[in-house]
Amino acid sequence: MTKIIFMGTPQFSATVLEGLIKASSYDILAVVTQPDRAVGRKKEIKMTPVKELALANHLPIYQPEKLSGSKELKEIMALGADGIITAAYGQFLPTALLDSVSFALNVHASLLPKYRGGAPIHYAIMNGEKEAGVTLMEMVKEMDAGDMVSKASTPILDSDNVGSMFEKLAIIGRDLLLESLPAYLSGDLKPQTQDHSQASFSPNISSEQEVLDWTKSAREVFNQIRGMSPWPVAHTYQNGERFKIYQASLVDGQGQPGQVIAKTKKALHVACGDNAVALELVQPAGKPKMPIQDYL
Repeated sequence: MTKIIFMGTPQFSATVLEGLIKASSYDILAVVTQPDRAVGRKKEIKMTPVKELALANHLPIYQPEKLSGSKELKEIMALGADGIITAAYGQFLPTALLDSVSFALNVHASLLPKYRGGAPIHYAIMNGEKEAGVTLMEMVKEMDAGDMVSKASTPILDSDNVGSMFEKLAIIGRDLLLESLPAYLSGDLKPQTQDHSQASFSPNISSEQEVLDWTKSAREVFNQIRGMSPWPVAHTYQNGERFKIYQASLVDGQGQPGQVIAKTKKALHVACGDNAVALELVQPAGKPKMPIQDYL
């Protein structure tokens, strides 16, 4: 039985890990995930989805703040794993760790070499891509630059946002890993080198990127809202206070960018650089998120 260390953090990772557990042909020696964090206004300490799943399955857990140079790293390397599988772990893996195993694979949520980095799904939606996907790749020291073992893709629909695409791609990534891993380990599936000249990058979203620019086209504004929902959430300002927008739709209409051009009891339309968007799910400052009719 192949001995594996799994490394991941969000629900995307937990879906992949659950697939490995259910496959029952892999011995998961330990799970490595990010430390518990304080979240929300009440700053409640919350476990990562991967930790919750690991606890439920009685798997050993490591949560170093920084893996490199930690005592946990020495303990993990001493476990004697055959390989490492990562999925949205959130930290670089030390070279010493990669060198200590016979294989290290990453389940990355983009069609490499496009969108290397920490926010591939966000950028794919914001940039108006027609499809997204998952690449199973070998891990190297350079970010997401390793040889590709296999790929799978799915369309991005106008009804999709980051949350829905994460759910779709988690299942695709899980299935891709489980289908590819036996052939990869046997040597029947040969990795392919990426075309590095075609690489693009998706760094973590900055706070500046969250602010909507109404001078852009309605399609670009619409994509930005979808590409940041349900996190980190695009916003604009109303009377100097932050106004978050979780969901919108494309509508016809003209006006000065950022101007409310239609307002009824159930609808609020805002002009963009061309055409307009109808706000559907919003969160005014100091309030919970709500449907637009409740806000109006």
